[in-house]
Amino acid sequence: MVPIANTIVRRSSDAMCGVEPGGFAARSAAPAAAGSKLRYRAIWISDLHLGTAGCQVDALLDFLRHTESDYLYLVGDIVDGWQLRRRWNWHQKHNDVVQKLLRKARKGTAVVYVPGNHDEAARHFVDVDFGGIAIRREAVHVTADGRRLLVIHGDHFDAVVQCARWLARVGDALYTLALQFNRHLNALRSGLGLPYWSISRYLKLKVKNAVNYIGEFERAVARSARERGFDGVVCGHIHQGEVREIDGTLYCNDGDWVESLSALVEHGDGRIELVHWQDLSAAAEHAVRSVLPGARLPATAGAE
Repeated sequence: MVPIANTIVRRSSDAMCGVEPGGFAARSAAPAAAGSKLRYRAIWISDLHLGTAGCQVDALLDFLRHTESDYLYLVGDIVDGWQLRRRWNWHQKHNDVVQKLLRKARKGTAVVYVPGNHDEAARHFVDVDFGGIAIRREAVHVTADGRRLLVIHGDHFDAVVQCARWLARVGDALYTLALQFNRHLNALRSGLGLPYWSISRYLKLKVKNAVNYIGEFERAVARSARERGFDGVVCGHIHQGEVREIDGTLYCNDGDWVESLSALVEHGDGRIELVHWQDLSAAAEHAVRSVLPGARLPATAGAE
């Protein structure tokens, strides 16, 4: 088992018990790009939903292959247990993702897994280190510039998930139908030479109730982190990537790998940024060409 640097773990009867921060020891950051690798101090990803047809697994494998970091946080809903109970949709590339994460841990990346509501079964193994991956109910990350960030999935702030699980599952089923429709729509758009477009993301941004829900969720998460003495919070859950200050507290959401293909990254100076793989892949290809003129990234990537 690999100890996570200077992290003191304790159990608590509190609903959100987890990691008591001794903080992560600061490490010197490598250059932003080295060869074909994009290098960061920390990376946060969530809502992969492995085990579903909606998981954009090819892009996810590319991202994992072409990025490196000292710390990697898996911020919940990594495996979709809800969907797998209804229909088994697990392919070799989903295994490749798991193997890639384990490989990163073996090679020295501090990997912390904070389970979400779709992979809540993993919460039974909180405070266990599995294959070098530390499973925690919540975690604390200290940035290079000294800010303390609470890392949680965020479903505890979702009244629907907490108070009406049947309604949450109905919503999940409808979301799955929207993603299925999206795949057919984008196959047609691709044939016409049009870019990817997400109907569910469009509706989330346009429907007033959805916009209000997202805003209330963000404010509730930021307020809780502030009341607990943190400088900021990193979460997932609502599939809406964001980095902004809310009443003096840094709120960060890393998005998802179903629609947004996004992650949060920390640069060597402590700066937090929301990145999308479409943009990063272009940067990675530029890095490759700077080392090997005329070279290109592979179209897809398997586990290394």
